[in-house]
Amino acid sequence: PSGNFSDCPNGSRWIMDVFNECAQDSRDVASIVLGLGSIGCFIAAAFPQFYQACRTGIMDQALSIYFLLGWLGGDLLNLIGSFLADQLPLQVYTAIYYVLADLAMLSLYCYYRVKNGGRAFPAPINAAFVFLSVGSLSSLSLLGSASTEAPGTFKGRSLLSTPGGELGPKPFSRTEIIGFTIGSVSSVLYLCSRVPQICTNYKRKSTSGVSYSLFALVMLGNSLYGLSVLLKNPEPGQGQGDYILHHLPWLVGSLGVLALDVVISFQFLAYRKGRPGTLEERGALLGEPDES
Repeated sequence: PSGNFSDCPNGSRWIMDVFNECAQDSRDVASIVLGLGSIGCFIAAAFPQFYQACRTGIMDQALSIYFLLGWLGGDLLNLIGSFLADQLPLQVYTAIYYVLADLAMLSLYCYYRVKNGGRAFPAPINAAFVFLSVGSLSSLSLLGSASTEAPGTFKGRSLLSTPGGELGPKPFSRTEIIGFTIGSVSSVLYLCSRVPQICTNYKRKSTSGVSYSLFALVMLGNSLYGLSVLLKNPEPGQGQGDYILHHLPWLVGSLGVLALDVVISFQFLAYRKGRPGTLEERGALLGEPDES
């Protein structure tokens, strides 16, 4: 629904109509543009890995299953947290896309694992995969049937908005506190998901089968997201410190993941001379001594 423009004096009418966001100066406009750019990067990030998987056929050996499960868990909690924290519709819709893209990547991983004759997953991984898949489908169905907010209400960034004409930050509601907590756990999962992939690259001494464009786009997206949050003006009566505190879990998650992706970037540089598939072929030959 369109926002109440009277709550956004001197703001941009078209930004309010299109994004339901109050932009009163160039900083706010830049924040929105950077935020849209970050969403575009995250949306496009999965496609290079899909192409790389189909080209090399070793996705099951190149990517860590814990990396994919952690990413899906983070995106799923991000979706639930964004909805409970009353974030903008654009944020909720893109969070739904992230979950669907993660499920597609996991499905492709399982396909190549079966195709390449890999062993069955351990029971904990199977349980985690089933739990996350069921949770994803349940969340999407619940969000689809949930009722929307009454039209005419200015939604904005509800975690930061002020009620009526009162000064000071709006206190969290119980639902927003739950959403804030879920967002914090989501950030932790994003951070933890990178560690297994770093270990997998190190053990293989290779990054073959992994698309660097995936991590490059995610790095760019996290950088743009962090800048968009820092550029946004605090709500009236709210200090810069309170504003940062309200966004701290998402900032820690995005900037922390950015630091770990830099480590993965150095791995791509260190292992760039390795022949694709060398370790995988050697492992297959050593694994069949009795058949020779």
